[in-house]
Amino acid sequence: MVMAETAATIEELEIELLLEALFQRAGYDFRGHDRTVLRARLHALMEAQALVTVSALQERVLHHAGAGAALLRALSVAPALLFDDPQQAGSLREVVRGCLRASAMPKVWLVECAGAEEAWSLAILLAQEQLHQRTEIYATMANGELLAEAEQAGVPMESMAGYQENFLKSGGQGSLLDYFEVQGKRALLLPQLRGRITWAQYNLVTDASFNEFQLILCRRALPDFGPQLRQRVLRLFHDSLARFGVLGIDGALGEADGIGEHYQSLAGHAGFYKRTS
Repeated sequence: MVMAETAATIEELEIELLLEALFQRAGYDFRGHDRTVLRARLHALMEAQALVTVSALQERVLHHAGAGAALLRALSVAPALLFDDPQQAGSLREVVRGCLRASAMPKVWLVECAGAEEAWSLAILLAQEQLHQRTEIYATMANGELLAEAEQAGVPMESMAGYQENFLKSGGQGSLLDYFEVQGKRALLLPQLRGRITWAQYNLVTDASFNEFQLILCRRALPDFGPQLRQRVLRLFHDSLARFGVLGIDGALGEADGIGEHYQSLAGHAGFYKRTS
């Protein structure tokens, strides 16, 4: 029992040293992330690389080219697929009808975007609601390498049939391919929809509010954050959200989040809140 506790304590120290090294060496700050989530991702990466300890992973990150990029990818939000959560997309469809139609030039912030397909799902949804021509999507990511991949992404044609099924389940109508141009074995979102997406590198840990938005979505990244970072990020969202704008997060706002008194839950849509003050 004592040895097991000692091993766990040593690993906690190793993780702290690895995160500090990652911050000092590459400027990426994961020190405020939830340790349970973070530890699971580290263990998965260590298993894939046949490493026994976090210290061995740190040694590789510090001394081997490419190891740091692999670690950053492992700790980042996993890539999403087109309409991979039909129920959530259906709720979002109803939410945008209510919160964006009244605005002349609405802005949507897709925070820590889970790759091109998450942003493309939103763009298609807006097109179906006839909102795409006046709505700007700001898709931000902390990881510059993943950001570059998202900007150059395409969808394999063999995946489109499965995506079509989820698209219909989410409330979509017609053919999903109508929103794409086919280039060989991959499909690209139509230029007029891609042009409504602004990609940018943005760090939730250090960067300040940069615009006012009618809708802010951060459902995939927020569960990764520890309590203090979560509170900071939610305050940032509050400072960036227009009055009567909507915040979409991973679940219920808690008392510890510090902003609940300013929001009203949207009935029937878990995790969506309208700012009231």
